[in-house]
Amino acid sequence: MRYQIHETAIVDNGALIGPNTKIWHWSHVSGGAKIGSDVSIGQNVFIGNKVTIGNSCKIQNNVSIFDAVTLEEYVFCGPSVVFTNVYNPRAMIERKNEYKSILVKKGATLGANCTVVCGVVIGHFAFVAAGSVITKSVKPYALMAGNPAVQKGWMSEYGLRIPLPLEGKGDYFCDKEKKLYRLNDKELEKI
Repeated sequence: MRYQIHETAIVDNGALIGPNTKIWHWSHVSGGAKIGSDVSIGQNVFIGNKVTIGNSCKIQNNVSIFDAVTLEEYVFCGPSVVFTNVYNPRAMIERKNEYKSILVKKGATLGANCTVVCGVVIGHFAFVAAGSVITKSVKPYALMAGNPAVQKGWMSEYGLRIPLPLEGKGDYFCDKEKKLYRLNDKELEKI
């Protein structure tokens, strides 16, 4: 199967869509979008022209992905996630030349109803709690929550909370992955 598009979805000419991708009810993919393989795009999703979505991403219902957003592979976007692309929008002032990018790294999770303000990078396997507002870049494996979001802890690649402090040193063995994580000062890495 090349890809699947529901009869109510709109895919503009020029959009690049990888094999085994599914685009569901009432979604709109703009002509300049680049979407990888094995992507699931839920109903009522909007994807702008200057958007890149990596392989195996899951985009849930009612997500808006505007221009200047890149999602690497295996990113999860919960229902009603919103990405912005202008920091200080006004209806009467055109600011398309002021778009700021958003990069969401491999394996990150964005919870339902969270908002990502433009100009940030969300690190690989970071986890953003539902309803959070991301206004600053996020470290890899960080657990973020609140408005504005602040780091509350660490998450494993498997999606389990890691019981380590935000700073300092320490090791954590994930029984599900059979892998070791090491905290060195303010950075967590998988060993």
